[in-house]
Amino acid sequence: MKKTNANLFAALRAAFPADLDSIAVETDNGLFYSWRDLDRASAMIANLLDALGLEPGARVAVQVEKSVEAMLLYLATLRAGYVFLPLNTAYQSAEIEYFIGNAEPAVVVCTRANADWVGPIAQAAGTRHVFTLDDDRTGTLLEVAAQCSDRHTIAQKAESDMAAILYTSGTTGRSKGAMLTHGNLLSNAAVLKDYWGWTRGDVLIHTLPIFHVHGLFVAMHGALLNGSKMLWFGKFDPKRIVARLPEATVFMGVPTLYVRLLAEPGLTKKAVRNMRLFVAGSAPLLIETFNEWRERTGHTILERYGMSETAMLTSNPYNPVQGERRGGTVGFPLPGVQLRVVSTQEGEEGRECTTDEIGGIEVSGPNVFAGYWRMPEKTREEFTHDGFFKTGDVGKIDGLGYVTIVGRSKDLIISGGYNVYPAEIEGYINDLPGVAESAVVGVPHADFGEVGVAIVIAKAGAALDADAIVAALKSKLANFKIPKRCFVVSELPRNTMGKVQKALLREQHKGLFA
Repeated sequence: MKKTNANLFAALRAAFPADLDSIAVETDNGLFYSWRDLDRASAMIANLLDALGLEPGARVAVQVEKSVEAMLLYLATLRAGYVFLPLNTAYQSAEIEYFIGNAEPAVVVCTRANADWVGPIAQAAGTRHVFTLDDDRTGTLLEVAAQCSDRHTIAQKAESDMAAILYTSGTTGRSKGAMLTHGNLLSNAAVLKDYWGWTRGDVLIHTLPIFHVHGLFVAMHGALLNGSKMLWFGKFDPKRIVARLPEATVFMGVPTLYVRLLAEPGLTKKAVRNMRLFVAGSAPLLIETFNEWRERTGHTILERYGMSETAMLTSNPYNPVQGERRGGTVGFPLPGVQLRVVSTQEGEEGRECTTDEIGGIEVSGPNVFAGYWRMPEKTREEFTHDGFFKTGDVGKIDGLGYVTIVGRSKDLIISGGYNVYPAEIEGYINDLPGVAESAVVGVPHADFGEVGVAIVIAKAGAALDADAIVAALKSKLANFKIPKRCFVVSELPRNTMGKVQKALLREQHKGLFA
């Protein structure tokens, strides 16, 4: 008896519509890709990867601009049975050096503009194959793949085989690689397909980046597993997106995108007349945005909650029979997900919280990752004795079962949907000449949800310029990590143990962007 292939690509390919010549993707610059194009092109890139003689489980690290070809590279990596490692396009050399050194990818794909510095970093880490790929359908990856066959047998994979590594981080220390399996990703995609009512004829507007869970897994898997057409935007352009809304039924975005769409006069009830679902996540949605969207469009945004280690965990109801969509909450645990809130009070750790009691969120389910890449001790630390993953998020569950997130792990900043870890930023600031110490905290911001503010102490005799500190960080870190403001002060508030009291700093600066 032939065993079932648990390769995620096999499930996605099986969901392609019978008419392979129908349109799968239409881009914002007028290109059309059929389902047959997706099948053939992913086969060619998969054959290229196979021809390299890679070891089983080899990593393919990718830092390129958003394009349909970048999506095809992801599908090809799954198809050939290798492990996809997406990297934020904003990452700079120090970050890329760490990720490549840690993951030791066999293949690195970058833009031509970055090849002169990414290539040497990859080669120094032992990467044997470096390709380029740009968002105008050029680059050495496509040149070589063009010589390959457009027929490919999907690699046999088990549910427990790794499909992707997503680098995440805690509030301290270096980034951690969350290992996601074919079973993790397919189980989550299948649950969301049902829970969010994906149906024949749905059309997704895809505006999110594809190096992140939201755009790569939640949005893209949703459309592919439903055989749905995507209207593909390389960059977020609110005016052009509003113009295409009448052709679509589903939109997914981070809160910042909803704020920017609300600034468009063309966003009317008529413009969204064919829309079925608006989903928001990756950062807290302000209740003002939630209410204004409902007033303006007649649609209630569906908020959900997930993370790199788990994909989606909870969701407000799609079907009114299951309850209303409540602003400020992230809804109910998804089918198959167990979620509990446990006390973090000293002496009570692990006690399950009562209704509306705030505590640490722990989860288990088929979507929960396999562990952190090459960090067995860290993996053990983050799981309870009975197999629940400690998310590091703080929240509560009300009497009806709605989950509300009241905070992230102590210092985490979520800016425009991206996680910003203060300890990482502080490390770079502290290395700058004349800096004695720094503290980075998150403060509210209407557009980004939160932004970072740096408070810095100078060494004795040193004169620091706040603007120069911010400028120096821009050459080292992704733009979303750069503090929006910097202050040079004489001392930082501390408790009796000498620890910096970040809560006081957040309170002092919370009105900066009001």
